[in-house]
Amino acid sequence: MDNSLSKEQMAELFEEVSNVFFLLSEPTRLKILHSLCHGERAVNDIVTEIEASQANVSRQINMLFRAKILARRKEGTQVYYRIDDPATLGICQSVCARVSADILARSANRPEPQATAATATA
Repeated sequence: MDNSLSKEQMAELFEEVSNVFFLLSEPTRLKILHSLCHGERAVNDIVTEIEASQANVSRQINMLFRAKILARRKEGTQVYYRIDDPATLGICQSVCARVSADILARSANRPEPQATAATATA
């Protein structure tokens, strides 16, 4: 972090960082970003992949677009979106990698369920 920022600039910085984390705090928006990791996609393809309603996906995409995380282009009646901010994508990938490692570690450490008398005789 740049220590040459004034107190006012630091306050602005923290406010904007908070806004980025707010955008990334909604699971549907993360699913949309994941869907777009490998390139541009049409809205209907995103809807199908993440299994969410068209209205919800459109609302979440619009938030990401207004925040300049996504870019779009129109071709006929189709609208295609792509990630326009690789830094945000990097944040998501880094956090997802860490959390998925935790999930895998927890599942590896779970003991197998004990057989009960009812299941042992079944």
